[in-house]
Amino acid sequence: MRRLTRTVAAAALATALALVGGCSSDSEKSESGGGNGAALEKVTYLTSFGNFGRDSYAWVAKDKGFFKEAGFDVDIKPGQGTGSVIQTITGGQADFGPIDLTGGILQLGNGQAKDFVAVAAIQQRTMAAIVTVEGKNIATPKDLEGKKLADTPTSVVRNLFPTYARLAGIDGSKVTWVNGEAQGLIGMLGSGSVDGIGQFVVGQPTVETVTKKKPVVLPYSNVMQDLYGNALITSSKIAKEKPEMVKKFTAALLKGLEYSLANPDEAAEILKKNVPAAVPAAASAELQLMAAYVRSSNSGTAIGTLDSGRVAKSIALLQGAGALKQNLTPDQIIDFNLAPKA
Repeated sequence: MRRLTRTVAAAALATALALVGGCSSDSEKSESGGGNGAALEKVTYLTSFGNFGRDSYAWVAKDKGFFKEAGFDVDIKPGQGTGSVIQTITGGQADFGPIDLTGGILQLGNGQAKDFVAVAAIQQRTMAAIVTVEGKNIATPKDLEGKKLADTPTSVVRNLFPTYARLAGIDGSKVTWVNGEAQGLIGMLGSGSVDGIGQFVVGQPTVETVTKKKPVVLPYSNVMQDLYGNALITSSKIAKEKPEMVKKFTAALLKGLEYSLANPDEAAEILKKNVPAAVPAAASAELQLMAAYVRSSNSGTAIGTLDSGRVAKSIALLQGAGALKQNLTPDQIIDFNLAPKA
């Protein structure tokens, strides 16, 4: 980890400023030239949030021709988190994008969103976490009581916090949340205006470089082990009307994900080529840290698979914590006919 942090150190500050910058490559805007010579189908894809290294696999799938081989001309746009990605896709302005699956369950189960389905897992474990730094007297979840935390209002870290607090033995009423813009959260932590921030675990090298202090990470997965991380979603309409198209797109995207994990430095350079503000060292570091969350502990399970039993456990956990107003079943949020088979 020390070596990885040193690699990122010179570049991570710039990455923090490059959260949502990005541009679409013109290299594959052709409407023809698919593997069988047929016209390419135009698809709009949203990243989970901005254009960090953790989302670079979509650019890899485009740059390496995986999308084109599958028959797609893909326009990649920076997403703005779970709630926004769901709204954009169900509103018809985009076709696919990753969301935090637990965040999706919360939105669906509380009547805040509908008409979307997940079709593949991106991470087999949630990467959600509270991140602070040494000197804040926070070493355990209980230490968050009396502290001030910052995050965007629609972040899954923030929306899942009440459940995390109950399971971790925290009195949530003693924790103060303030709003912050995603690109400014690490700066707020570094300035000392807050004691901690909502963050994904892969962001810790950037946190260390910006704040000049060693991060203290409280992963949600320590107390909620069955929760998936990001999952690819599409609208219920597309899933119903174009199932084969969904399968082909999903396979091409997951091919990009697998390639990125195997070749993080190359993936980072591809991101840089398409998103000039990206910093390759930081992007590569994120992919290296993310690999453990993407690959299942069960070596026989393929990337992208979703298990009905695990999703049911996640729903039960949220229901038991009082976080869901409605009863849900796994097939209400996952289309298992379209998801990769375990």
